[in-house]
Amino acid sequence: MSPSELKVRGLAAGYHGFQVLQGLDLDVLPGITVVLGPNGAGKTTLLKSLAGLLPRAGEAVLDGVALPSGEATACVRQGLALVAEGRQLFPQMTVTENLELGAWLSTPRLRKERMARAFEDFPRLKERATQLAGTMSGGEQQMVAVARAMMSGPRLLMLDEPSLGLAPRMVDELLAIVRRIAAQGVTVLMVEQNVRKALQAADRGYVLERGKIVASGDAQDLLHSDVIRQAYLGAA
Repeated sequence: MSPSELKVRGLAAGYHGFQVLQGLDLDVLPGITVVLGPNGAGKTTLLKSLAGLLPRAGEAVLDGVALPSGEATACVRQGLALVAEGRQLFPQMTVTENLELGAWLSTPRLRKERMARAFEDFPRLKERATQLAGTMSGGEQQMVAVARAMMSGPRLLMLDEPSLGLAPRMVDELLAIVRRIAAQGVTVLMVEQNVRKALQAADRGYVLERGKIVASGDAQDLLHSDVIRQAYLGAA
C-alpha cells in the first residue's frame, strides 16, 4: 500500500458557536507534516476536527475518500489515529493493556500481530509490558501513547504536542521514532511548539495564527526563513 495523502479544503471548526478555524486549506503528503503556531492558534482544534472529535465544515479527503465530520470511530476505521496532548493513558492499567485498547476495532489475529510489532519497534515497552502506565516517566508514557495509536494500523498518524514536558534527550528519541514510523509508510501530521526540532524532523510545515494559515512550505525553508526566525526562534 502506498503512503496516504490527506487533502483539506475550506475547513472550519470551533466550539459552542465560536469559530476557531476559518477556511483552512492544507495537504498532508507522505512523510511528516508539522503545524506550528502560538497557543490558541487552533492547532489542537484542527487535529480534533480531522479525527472526528469535533464537527467541522469543509472537506477532508483521505486517499480519495471523504472523512466524516464528528464521527471518531468512522475516522479510525478509515485509517486515522490521534495521539492527544497529555497522552490520555489509563494509569492503573499495564503497558500491554493500554496497547490492547488501541486495537479495539481489530481482529484477535491483527491485535496479536500489531502487539508483536509494537514491542519490536518499542523495545523499552517490551521490557516493561507488565508495568502500570502511571508509574512510568513522561517520555515512556508518550511512547506508550504512540505505540497504542499504531495498534489501530493507521495510514495517517496525528500527534498533538508529542514533546510537551519531555527532557531534550527524550524529545530527540521520540522524534526519531516518528521519523521511523514515517519511513515505514505511515503519513504523519504533527502539531508542535518546539519549532526548531519539529522543523528539523519534518518534511513540510504550516504556520497557523488565529485560525488561519499564514505561511507554508518545505520544512528546511521555513526553518531558515526570517518570518519563523523572528516570530518563533528568537532571532533579531
